[in-house]
Amino acid sequence: MKIQELADKMGLTIHTIRYYEKEGLLDDRHVRRESNNYRNYSDEAVERLKLIKKFQSIGCSLAELKEVLQDHDANTHTNQQIIDWIRGKKKEIEGKKEEYDHMLVTLNWMLEYRTLLMVDPQKAQEMLKAWHAGSSD
Repeated sequence: MKIQELADKMGLTIHTIRYYEKEGLLDDRHVRRESNNYRNYSDEAVERLKLIKKFQSIGCSLAELKEVLQDHDANTHTNQQIIDWIRGKKKEIEGKKEEYDHMLVTLNWMLEYRTLLMVDPQKAQEMLKAWHAGSSD
């Protein structure tokens, strides 16, 4: 299939597919050059792009993605090494979740304060004093 057909099928841009190819995520198993120099993508390219999207959805960087796909292709890691990697990725995401939860608490406080400021400035002032007293601990 041609690149536009692949892009449409996968919900990606042509630029993204070319970038993946340039970065080595797609190779000659996935894309072949025809005599007119057009790219022709195989069904394996669809499967590869699905795999790429799956790993991107769990927050893999380009470097991690390259490593994961290299291992997938060569089957170089043991099951235990893969389990350890998954646990590490899970821990990383849990840490980010804690950061986001903290950000949400702060934003909710800010929203409540600003809303209260419009309807009851005195209560808003008390809320602000309580927050300052609590943050100096």
